[in-house]
Amino acid sequence: MIRLGVNIDHVATVRQARGVTYPDPVAAAALVEMAGADGIVVHLREDRRHIQDRDLAILRKTVKSKLNLEMAANDEIIAIALETGPDMVTIVPERRQEVTTEGGLDVETHFDKLKEMTKRMHGRGIFVSMFIDPEPRAIAVSKELGSDAIELHTGRYCDAATPDERQKEYERIRLGVEEGLKHGLRVNAGHGLNYFNIKPIARLAGIEELNIGHSIIARAVFVGLDRAVRDMKALIREAERDADAPA
Repeated sequence: MIRLGVNIDHVATVRQARGVTYPDPVAAAALVEMAGADGIVVHLREDRRHIQDRDLAILRKTVKSKLNLEMAANDEIIAIALETGPDMVTIVPERRQEVTTEGGLDVETHFDKLKEMTKRMHGRGIFVSMFIDPEPRAIAVSKELGSDAIELHTGRYCDAATPDERQKEYERIRLGVEEGLKHGLRVNAGHGLNYFNIKPIARLAGIEELNIGHSIIARAVFVGLDRAVRDMKALIREAERDADAPA
């Protein structure tokens, strides 16, 4: 059964737009968990554009499911992660100019840094995942790094302009799941997934977790967080039932 991790960064984005104390992502996390989410995801960026240190510290004390910290291989953020002790860290690329994460992590170029970082996280008992493009080499290197899991970047599939392009990107993800499992890695996926494109990805056997944020928070503006999370969970369950149904 695929788990749903809900990224609550954009609750903090609304708060930071006015520099006020609301809406509080900590309160959002509690509502999301009560709606059935299997984990809370936050990205503590170097520029602190949305989630703040205070949020992470309180979430560590209040999240009842699983706290997944997305982070760059930045020395300051590494120190905060080691001190805070989330259940899991997902290592992502990060550029100050980007609107959102633009692609997978370059695990080869940053191999030594990532290997040392992974070792330190494991020493703290923290599960480690690499956010990568669904490419065989990136998957193999993630295994060499000692990563416990990979999260396959689904952004190109979600942004595909034509059905043929979308099918091509879907196939890359499908093969990426198979490759990850072959290497003994747990396989997650995320980025850009929404209520209209989620089902094909959720039908893929071997994916353990889907991490989704922006589309859920956007839907919550109209229907509330509880309904938005439950609707996404329902689509994932429908996709899993479809995949299990006899041909």
